[in-house]
Amino acid sequence: MGVIIQDIRVICTAPEGINLVVIKVETNQPGLYGLGCGTFAYRHKMVQALVEDYLKPLLVGQNAENIEQLWQLMHQNAYWRNGPIENNAISGVDMALWDIKGKLANMPCYQLFGGKCREGIPVYRHVDGRDLSEICDNIQRFQEMGITHLRCQCGGYGGGGYGKAPATAPMGAPDGVYLDSRAYIRDTVKLFEGIRDKIGYDIALVHDVHERIAPVEAVRLAKELESFDLFFLEDPVPLEQSEWLRILRQQTSIPIAQGELFNNPAEWRGLIANRLIDFIRVHISQIGGITPARKLQIFAEQFGVRTAWHGPGDMSPIAHAANIHIDLAAQNFGVQEWSGIEPPNFVIQELKGPKGALLDVFHGLPEYKDGYVYANDQPGLGIELDEAEAAKYPCEATVTQWTQTRLRDGSLQTP
Repeated sequence: MGVIIQDIRVICTAPEGINLVVIKVETNQPGLYGLGCGTFAYRHKMVQALVEDYLKPLLVGQNAENIEQLWQLMHQNAYWRNGPIENNAISGVDMALWDIKGKLANMPCYQLFGGKCREGIPVYRHVDGRDLSEICDNIQRFQEMGITHLRCQCGGYGGGGYGKAPATAPMGAPDGVYLDSRAYIRDTVKLFEGIRDKIGYDIALVHDVHERIAPVEAVRLAKELESFDLFFLEDPVPLEQSEWLRILRQQTSIPIAQGELFNNPAEWRGLIANRLIDFIRVHISQIGGITPARKLQIFAEQFGVRTAWHGPGDMSPIAHAANIHIDLAAQNFGVQEWSGIEPPNFVIQELKGPKGALLDVFHGLPEYKDGYVYANDQPGLGIELDEAEAAKYPCEATVTQWTQTRLRDGSLQTP
């Protein structure tokens, strides 16, 4: 009869003040279940409804071992496909099925992917600050912790916080996060010049444009950053303007990382095959989980494109673990973004909820040590969830503000 799916449950929790969505797939084998991440922090109720109302009736009674077939079934069942809500829902189930597969084999998932290409995963962390001095102090603090790659920003992604329209905006302009692209470019070039003068060239630096300037401005920014030896420039152009990457490639030798918002293979296939990017940056739950991420990683390897999976705070430790397991087995691994989900003996500066609450809810997190992250080698993805603790931190359905980014005239800009 095999391992049969008996139930699928959705657990929503926000121990850091960020909505997380965990899918639990239970089987007919006593004590055998899997956990997956379907986090779409800004539309979590939609993911929950899709799993409970559509995927659960579709999958209960199916053989949990047939991961590829079940992924295709979920992907095709609604006819329209490749949207972020559906992909995150599919991802939660898909990761849980891989977790089950690893438990059945009594192996960590990276062994199912072919075994280790490396023992630990080098990561990059995020550095921000009010000015150059504070940023350089933070860089040195991370260097002392063993970090060799750092993403550097000054005041976020070029705008301030959400608030009233500035005096330079037209009368009646709405609230938002206001951007001045010309000032941002000038300040960013000065920032990297100052970092290199003060810190030197031994640290690998990354900068995230976050799609917040016009493509022609991204070309200018890349050319002006050329001499500061960036490890890569992240998301320099909007998803909808990816044709500009060919022009950008012709204008600069800075490595290009793209793909945080990708949903659909059509969005990355040509960029990789034509070698227009150097790092693929997808958020693996956004593309449907481990199954498509592994296919993407192997495809990218054929063209010399390396992985740098998205690893922000708005994804659960289960997804972070999935990143690490794929990284360990990937020949074309580049670097892993790491948002700081380490055990309590490490400085956790990015928590928004009660300090350490994330670690009360999720157990078995990948471990950071001296610049590298290590899987815990438990079967499957190795993460456990304390449902009683998770229930203490309910999610909230609030209006998302940080994506309401605006240009100086008050018109909306991709966030």
